[in-house]
Amino acid sequence: MALLGDTVHNFADALTALPIGVAFVVGRRAATRRYTYGFGRAEDLAGIAVLLVITGSAGFAAYEAIDRLAHPRPGTHLPALVAAGLVGFVGNELVARYRIRTGRRIGSAALVADGLHARTDGFTSLAVVAGAIGVAAGWDAADPVVGLVITAAILAVLRGAAAETYRRLMDAVDPTLVDAAEAALTATPGVLAANRVRLRWIGHRLHAEAEIVVAPDLTVIDAHSIAVDAEHALLHAVPRLTGATVHTDYLVTGGAASAHGVLAHHGHS
Repeated sequence: MALLGDTVHNFADALTALPIGVAFVVGRRAATRRYTYGFGRAEDLAGIAVLLVITGSAGFAAYEAIDRLAHPRPGTHLPALVAAGLVGFVGNELVARYRIRTGRRIGSAALVADGLHARTDGFTSLAVVAGAIGVAAGWDAADPVVGLVITAAILAVLRGAAAETYRRLMDAVDPTLVDAAEAALTATPGVLAANRVRLRWIGHRLHAEAEIVVAPDLTVIDAHSIAVDAEHALLHAVPRLTGATVHTDYLVTGGAASAHGVLAHHGHS
Protein backbone atom coordinates (compact mmCIF):
# COMPACT_ATOMS: atom_id res chain seq x y z
CA MET A 1 0.00 0.00 0.00
CA ALA A 2 2.88 2.36 0.71
CA LEU A 3 4.39 1.67 -2.71
CA LEU A 4 1.00 2.00 -4.39
CA GLY A 5 0.37 5.34 -2.69
CA ASP A 6 3.84 6.58 -3.62
CA THR A 7 3.43 5.39 -7.22
CA VAL A 8 0.05 7.09 -7.61
CA HIS A 9 1.51 10.27 -6.16
CA ASN A 10 4.49 10.18 -8.53
CA PHE A 11 2.22 9.48 -11.49
CA ALA A 12 0.07 12.45 -10.48
CA ASP A 13 3.21 14.58 -10.27
CA ALA A 14 4.15 13.57 -13.79
CA LEU A 15 0.69 14.64 -14.95
CA THR A 16 1.11 18.04 -13.29
CA ALA A 17 3.96 18.75 -15.71
CA LEU A 18 1.45 18.71 -18.57
CA PRO A 19 -0.67 21.75 -17.57
CA ILE A 20 2.50 23.65 -16.63
CA GLY A 21 4.00 22.88 -20.04
CA VAL A 22 0.81 23.94 -21.81
CA ALA A 23 0.75 27.14 -19.75
CA PHE A 24 4.31 27.98 -20.81
CA VAL A 25 3.36 27.53 -24.47
CA VAL A 26 0.16 29.57 -24.14
CA GLY A 27 1.99 32.26 -22.16
CA ARG A 28 4.24 32.97 -25.14
CA ARG A 29 1.32 34.18 -27.23
CA ALA A 30 1.28 37.88 -27.99
CA ALA A 31 -1.20 40.18 -26.28
CA THR A 32 -4.48 40.86 -28.05
CA ARG A 33 -7.12 43.55 -27.79
CA ARG A 34 -9.10 41.25 -25.49
CA TYR A 35 -6.15 39.92 -23.45
CA THR A 36 -4.19 43.14 -23.28
CA TYR A 37 -1.71 41.85 -20.69
CA GLY A 38 -1.01 38.72 -22.70
CA PHE A 39 -1.54 35.12 -21.60
CA GLY A 40 1.03 34.76 -18.82
CA ARG A 41 -1.66 34.13 -16.21
CA ALA A 42 -2.23 30.73 -17.82
CA GLU A 43 0.39 29.54 -15.32
CA ASP A 44 -2.02 30.38 -12.50
CA LEU A 45 -4.73 28.27 -14.13
CA ALA A 46 -2.20 25.46 -14.45
CA GLY A 47 -1.54 25.84 -10.73
CA ILE A 48 -5.21 25.13 -10.02
CA ALA A 49 -5.01 21.99 -12.17
CA VAL A 50 -1.95 20.89 -10.20
CA LEU A 51 -3.85 21.34 -6.93
CA LEU A 52 -6.72 19.18 -8.19
CA VAL A 53 -4.36 16.39 -9.23
CA ILE A 54 -2.51 16.44 -5.89
CA THR A 55 -5.84 16.36 -4.02
CA GLY A 56 -6.95 13.33 -6.02
CA SER A 57 -3.71 11.46 -5.35
CA ALA A 58 -3.99 12.15 -1.61
CA GLY A 59 -7.56 10.84 -1.52
CA PHE A 60 -6.65 7.66 -3.40
CA ALA A 61 -3.61 6.93 -1.24
CA ALA A 62 -5.62 7.44 1.95
CA TYR A 63 -8.46 5.18 0.76
CA GLU A 64 -6.13 2.32 -0.16
CA ALA A 65 -4.15 2.57 3.08
CA ILE A 66 -7.29 2.57 5.25
CA ASP A 67 -8.71 -0.35 3.28
CA ARG A 68 -5.54 -2.37 3.91
CA LEU A 69 -5.70 -1.57 7.64
CA ALA A 70 -9.31 -2.79 7.71
CA HIS A 71 -8.47 -5.90 5.65
CA PRO A 72 -4.87 -6.82 6.52
CA ARG A 73 -2.89 -9.10 4.22
CA PRO A 74 0.70 -10.26 4.62
CA GLY A 75 3.29 -8.41 2.57
CA THR A 76 5.45 -10.23 0.03
CA HIS A 77 8.33 -9.48 -2.36
CA LEU A 78 10.03 -7.24 0.17
CA PRO A 79 13.38 -6.98 -1.69
CA ALA A 80 11.54 -5.73 -4.79
CA LEU A 81 9.67 -3.24 -2.59
CA VAL A 82 12.92 -1.88 -1.19
CA ALA A 83 14.44 -1.64 -4.66
CA ALA A 84 11.38 0.22 -6.00
CA GLY A 85 11.53 2.69 -3.12
CA LEU A 86 15.21 3.42 -3.72
CA VAL A 87 14.66 3.89 -7.45
CA GLY A 88 11.80 6.26 -6.66
CA PHE A 89 14.03 8.32 -4.37
CA VAL A 90 16.84 8.63 -6.93
CA GLY A 91 14.43 9.46 -9.76
CA ASN A 92 12.61 12.13 -7.77
CA GLU A 93 15.86 13.75 -6.64
CA LEU A 94 17.13 14.00 -10.22
CA VAL A 95 13.84 15.52 -11.38
CA ALA A 96 13.80 17.89 -8.40
CA ARG A 97 17.27 19.24 -9.16
CA TYR A 98 16.43 19.80 -12.82
CA ARG A 99 13.14 21.59 -12.11
CA ILE A 100 14.57 23.78 -9.35
CA ARG A 101 17.58 24.77 -11.44
CA THR A 102 15.44 25.57 -14.48
CA GLY A 103 12.79 27.38 -12.43
CA ARG A 104 15.38 29.65 -10.82
CA ARG A 105 17.00 30.35 -14.18
CA ILE A 106 13.75 31.50 -15.83
CA GLY A 107 12.18 32.99 -12.69
CA SER A 108 9.25 30.57 -12.45
CA ALA A 109 8.07 30.15 -8.86
CA ALA A 110 5.65 27.45 -10.03
CA LEU A 111 8.47 25.34 -11.48
CA VAL A 112 10.68 25.81 -8.40
CA ALA A 113 7.77 24.77 -6.17
CA ASP A 114 7.19 21.75 -8.39
CA GLY A 115 10.86 20.83 -7.98
CA LEU A 116 10.66 21.09 -4.19
CA HIS A 117 7.52 18.98 -4.41
CA ALA A 118 9.47 16.31 -6.31
CA ARG A 119 12.19 16.39 -3.64
CA THR A 120 9.54 15.75 -0.98
CA ASP A 121 8.31 12.84 -3.06
CA GLY A 122 11.80 11.38 -2.91
CA PHE A 123 11.60 11.20 0.85
CA THR A 124 8.18 9.53 0.67
CA SER A 125 9.82 6.89 -1.51
CA LEU A 126 12.32 6.31 1.30
CA ALA A 127 9.31 5.89 3.60
CA VAL A 128 8.29 2.95 1.40
CA VAL A 129 11.64 1.37 2.20
CA ALA A 130 10.98 1.95 5.90
CA GLY A 131 7.62 0.22 5.55
CA ALA A 132 9.23 -2.81 3.92
CA ILE A 133 11.76 -3.00 6.74
CA GLY A 134 8.91 -2.86 9.27
CA VAL A 135 7.09 -5.72 7.55
CA ALA A 136 10.30 -7.76 7.44
CA ALA A 137 10.63 -7.19 11.20
CA GLY A 138 7.20 -8.75 11.73
CA TRP A 139 4.93 -5.67 11.84
CA ASP A 140 2.53 -6.30 8.95
CA ALA A 141 0.67 -3.05 9.61
CA ALA A 142 3.83 -1.07 8.80
CA ASP A 143 2.91 -1.02 5.10
CA PRO A 144 -0.53 0.66 5.37
CA VAL A 145 0.68 2.88 8.23
CA VAL A 146 3.46 4.20 6.02
CA GLY A 147 0.81 4.65 3.32
CA LEU A 148 -1.03 6.98 5.69
CA VAL A 149 2.22 8.82 6.47
CA ILE A 150 2.70 9.35 2.75
CA THR A 151 -0.86 10.67 2.53
CA ALA A 152 -0.04 13.17 5.27
CA ALA A 153 3.08 14.22 3.34
CA ILE A 154 0.99 14.74 0.20
CA LEU A 155 -1.46 16.90 2.17
CA ALA A 156 1.43 18.99 3.53
CA VAL A 157 2.66 19.61 -0.02
CA LEU A 158 -0.91 20.40 -1.07
CA ARG A 159 -1.17 23.02 1.66
CA GLY A 160 1.99 24.78 0.51
CA ALA A 161 1.03 24.60 -3.15
CA ALA A 162 -2.44 25.95 -2.41
CA ALA A 163 -0.99 28.89 -0.47
CA GLU A 164 1.40 29.75 -3.32
CA THR A 165 -1.38 29.51 -5.93
CA TYR A 166 -3.65 31.69 -3.81
CA ARG A 167 -0.98 34.35 -3.47
CA ARG A 168 -0.39 34.40 -7.23
CA LEU A 169 -4.12 34.66 -7.96
CA MET A 170 -4.35 37.57 -5.49
CA ASP A 171 -1.37 39.37 -7.11
CA ALA A 172 0.77 39.03 -3.98
CA VAL A 173 4.50 39.73 -4.23
CA ASP A 174 7.44 39.62 -1.84
CA PRO A 175 7.45 42.97 0.04
CA THR A 176 11.23 43.15 -0.37
CA LEU A 177 10.66 43.53 -4.12
CA VAL A 178 8.47 46.58 -3.46
CA ASP A 179 11.18 48.01 -1.19
CA ALA A 180 13.78 47.48 -3.93
CA ALA A 181 11.53 49.16 -6.50
CA GLU A 182 10.90 52.20 -4.28
CA ALA A 183 14.60 52.55 -3.50
CA ALA A 184 15.50 52.40 -7.21
CA LEU A 185 12.91 55.03 -8.10
CA THR A 186 13.83 57.51 -5.38
CA ALA A 187 17.54 57.12 -6.23
CA THR A 188 16.92 58.15 -9.85
CA PRO A 189 18.18 61.70 -10.53
CA GLY A 190 15.26 64.10 -10.85
CA VAL A 191 12.79 61.95 -8.89
CA LEU A 192 11.64 63.76 -5.76
CA ALA A 193 9.37 60.98 -4.46
CA ALA A 194 7.83 57.66 -5.50
CA ASN A 195 4.16 56.88 -4.85
CA ARG A 196 1.78 53.98 -5.47
CA VAL A 197 4.43 51.45 -6.42
CA ARG A 198 2.67 48.25 -7.45
CA LEU A 199 4.02 44.92 -8.70
CA ARG A 200 2.21 41.92 -10.08
CA TRP A 201 3.22 38.57 -11.50
CA ILE A 202 2.06 37.76 -15.01
CA GLY A 203 3.14 34.15 -15.34
CA HIS A 204 6.80 34.01 -14.32
CA ARG A 205 7.43 37.65 -15.18
CA LEU A 206 6.87 40.78 -13.12
CA HIS A 207 5.20 44.01 -14.23
CA ALA A 208 5.38 47.26 -12.29
CA GLU A 209 3.32 50.45 -12.09
CA ALA A 210 4.52 53.52 -10.23
CA GLU A 211 4.02 57.25 -9.87
CA ILE A 212 7.02 59.52 -9.50
CA VAL A 213 7.08 63.17 -8.42
CA VAL A 214 9.27 65.61 -10.37
CA ALA A 215 9.86 69.36 -10.27
CA PRO A 216 6.93 71.42 -11.62
CA ASP A 217 9.03 73.57 -13.94
CA LEU A 218 10.31 70.76 -16.15
CA THR A 219 9.46 70.49 -19.81
CA VAL A 220 7.50 67.49 -21.02
CA ILE A 221 10.65 66.17 -22.67
CA ASP A 222 12.69 66.45 -19.45
CA ALA A 223 9.95 64.85 -17.34
CA HIS A 224 9.64 61.99 -19.84
CA SER A 225 13.40 61.49 -19.78
CA ILE A 226 13.33 61.13 -15.99
CA ALA A 227 10.48 58.61 -16.27
CA VAL A 228 12.50 56.55 -18.73
CA ASP A 229 15.51 56.63 -16.41
CA ALA A 230 13.27 55.52 -13.53
CA GLU A 231 11.91 52.63 -15.58
CA HIS A 232 15.46 51.63 -16.51
CA ALA A 233 16.45 51.68 -12.84
CA LEU A 234 13.49 49.46 -11.99
CA LEU A 235 14.44 46.89 -14.61
CA HIS A 236 17.91 46.60 -13.06
CA ALA A 237 16.77 46.62 -9.42
CA VAL A 238 13.88 44.12 -9.52
CA PRO A 239 14.65 40.56 -10.67
CA ARG A 240 12.36 39.14 -13.37
CA LEU A 241 10.82 42.54 -14.06
CA THR A 242 10.11 42.74 -17.79
CA GLY A 243 7.98 45.87 -18.03
CA ALA A 244 7.00 48.98 -16.08
CA THR A 245 4.57 51.86 -16.45
CA VAL A 246 5.87 55.04 -14.81
CA HIS A 247 3.51 58.01 -14.41
CA THR A 248 4.99 61.43 -13.69
CA ASP A 249 3.42 63.94 -11.33
CA TYR A 250 4.72 67.36 -10.31
CA LEU A 251 5.44 68.70 -6.87
CA VAL A 252 2.59 70.97 -5.71
CA THR A 253 3.92 74.07 -3.90
CA GLY A 254 2.60 77.40 -2.73
CA GLY A 255 -1.00 76.27 -2.44
CA ALA A 256 -1.30 75.39 -6.11
CA ALA A 257 -4.08 72.97 -7.00
CA SER A 258 -3.13 69.47 -8.12
CA ALA A 259 -4.10 68.42 -11.64
CA HIS A 260 -5.61 65.31 -10.07
CA GLY A 261 -8.41 67.34 -8.54
CA VAL A 262 -10.64 66.58 -11.49
CA LEU A 263 -10.39 62.89 -10.59
CA ALA A 264 -11.39 63.33 -6.96
CA HIS A 265 -15.04 62.34 -7.45
CA HIS A 266 -13.92 59.13 -9.18
CA GLY A 267 -12.20 57.89 -6.00
CA HIS A 268 -8.71 58.40 -7.42
CA SER A 269 -5.99 58.98 -4.83
